[in-house]
Amino acid sequence: MSSTRRDLIRNAAIAAVLGSLDTVSAQHVHQAAAEDAKTTGGVYKPKGLNAHEYKTVTRLADLIIPADDVSKGAVEAGAPQFIDLLCSQAPEMSAIWTGGIGWMDHQMIKQHNTTWIDARPEQQTALLDTIAYRKNASPENSPGIHFFEWARNMVMDGFYTSPIGVKDVGYLGNKGQTTFQVPASAIDYAVKRSGL
Repeated sequence: MSSTRRDLIRNAAIAAVLGSLDTVSAQHVHQAAAEDAKTTGGVYKPKGLNAHEYKTVTRLADLIIPADDVSKGAVEAGAPQFIDLLCSQAPEMSAIWTGGIGWMDHQMIKQHNTTWIDARPEQQTALLDTIAYRKNASPENSPGIHFFEWARNMVMDGFYTSPIGVKDVGYLGNKGQTTFQVPASAIDYAVKRSGL
């Protein structure tokens, strides 16, 4: 990896930790992950997370944004590679993921004597259903709630800055249009929220 490319990814990782990752930097990370996969026969090799953590991130990404009839999901969009590559350049981010996955595994071992990734799908989603909502905060759950909020945001960043995610939202880019029509659903939503 060239120092210029490494610097771009490192800067993107720092921005992500600070909550200010921009789309252009994120797209550089996606491009770097795709280039790395090409050098290893089309299969991405984790750089920042160990195999267990990477497998867990991949499953989380699939549960957070699964494929549907309209679009491919976060895994196909490269969100796990995006997250791993950022973790490889930012020890702070890697620590968040490692700690959060460790917390999930600890909870699952206490409840079901297995790690989160090795638990049955219904056990996995039961834990996520608990930590997905701030209303479930307790001294025991608060670290998991904080981690899952972080994980959900990172998976969404990884998805919506990828070509698949950009296509999913219908972004047209910086193109001129002859007319502009606000969708009726957007107007209805705005009126409903305004209380008018």
